[in-house]
Amino acid sequence: MAAVGLISSCTRPLMPLLRPGIPKMSASQLHTTAGRASKDYYEVLVLGGGTGGITMSARMKRKVGAGNVAVIEPQEKHYYQPLWTLVGAGAKQLATSSRATASVIPSGVRWIQSRVQKLDPDKNCVYLENNQKISYKYLIIALGLQLNYEKVKGLPEGFKYPKIGSNYSIHTVEKTWKALQDFEEGNAIFTFPNTPVKCAGAPQKIMYLSEAYFRKTGKRSKANIIFNTALGVIFGVQKYADSLLEVIQSRDITVNYRHNLIEVRADKREAVFENLDKPGVTEVYQYGMLHVTPPMGPPDVLLNSPVSDAAGWVDVDKETLQHKKYPNVFGIGDCTNLPTSKTAAAIAGQSGVLDKTISSIMKGKTPTKKYDGYTSCPLVTNYNRAILAEFDYNAQPLETFPIDQSKERLTSFHLKANMMPILYWHGLLKGFWGGPAPIRKLLHLGLK
Repeated sequence: MAAVGLISSCTRPLMPLLRPGIPKMSASQLHTTAGRASKDYYEVLVLGGGTGGITMSARMKRKVGAGNVAVIEPQEKHYYQPLWTLVGAGAKQLATSSRATASVIPSGVRWIQSRVQKLDPDKNCVYLENNQKISYKYLIIALGLQLNYEKVKGLPEGFKYPKIGSNYSIHTVEKTWKALQDFEEGNAIFTFPNTPVKCAGAPQKIMYLSEAYFRKTGKRSKANIIFNTALGVIFGVQKYADSLLEVIQSRDITVNYRHNLIEVRADKREAVFENLDKPGVTEVYQYGMLHVTPPMGPPDVLLNSPVSDAAGWVDVDKETLQHKKYPNVFGIGDCTNLPTSKTAAAIAGQSGVLDKTISSIMKGKTPTKKYDGYTSCPLVTNYNRAILAEFDYNAQPLETFPIDQSKERLTSFHLKANMMPILYWHGLLKGFWGGPAPIRKLLHLGLK
């Protein structure tokens, strides 16, 4: 983390809160100087312009007025990353997954185009680039997580070579499709790292799609498909794991558990794995195609931060999403230590609860709405089939529809490929979609 010179202390301003009606500034105006670029105090400050940040800024706009909400986000583009599974398999175009950040920031909400360098929750402020200081009354941390390709020896420079890709990065997702098209014969290897990841189903979704592509193009007999995962199970929810194991068996896919990628020798097309059950034991695999799921972790700014736990994740109550130490600080999404899968669906469920939590805190009341850990992972198993996994903190199925969602279905695939992007752009990011709980209750006649 870059060093920050603390020129003055961060105290909470006592000035009256400004109300809506302030003209929206352009990005160039917003970071000229701390005094002229934007206000130096906001009632609600949101860190991060990803899924959680945009969703909560939309909700907070309705709560306190647009002029009293600011989002700090450095990137010019906002991406719907769940679509990248299909982009890497050639089923969707990358361009359809992105929109300008300016277009998804709620109208009137201030976009501060900068990076957070330091959080000082004891004094209710954050520091940005050039030591710009922004103070707040309430803080929502939605910084996502960080891809750490460099923790695998030989990466990211190995992506300059052919036959290797990764659906997790804007820079490498199209390399997956190129590697898939260029595959001739040998091992097609798909990895899962020994760290928390976002969308834990994605590493195997591209494997199933690749297997289907090989069959369609007549290359299946020349492909040895291998899933090397650092985990000890194929999926954390038994009901869906059983279905996935049936798919794996029927398609003659090899799964090696407790195998963690530690090195890529892209010039030789070799991948080196450590056996986590046998310390010091490594295995070298030749590959004709390699899909890398990188190690992931909290953003650098959260490491050793007062708002984070020992591992660097924002330390929040798992039911209310309120910070365990700082009552005016909240967290949502991938950057938190919530013990559930890190997905956009989880953020949807969290956003509705966090909205209620913040409302209660603003009114001086104790939050009562509780997040149950709901998350979802549409496990794409073919170009026209998916298993719609939905579950809670206890790894128990929490399904929306009154059917067995562990079965491969065309409807589940279309939900993933065609309906969810619409729901994302026009429902979730607008702050109107808090997950399918009301639909589930209706379809199950109030029994769930």
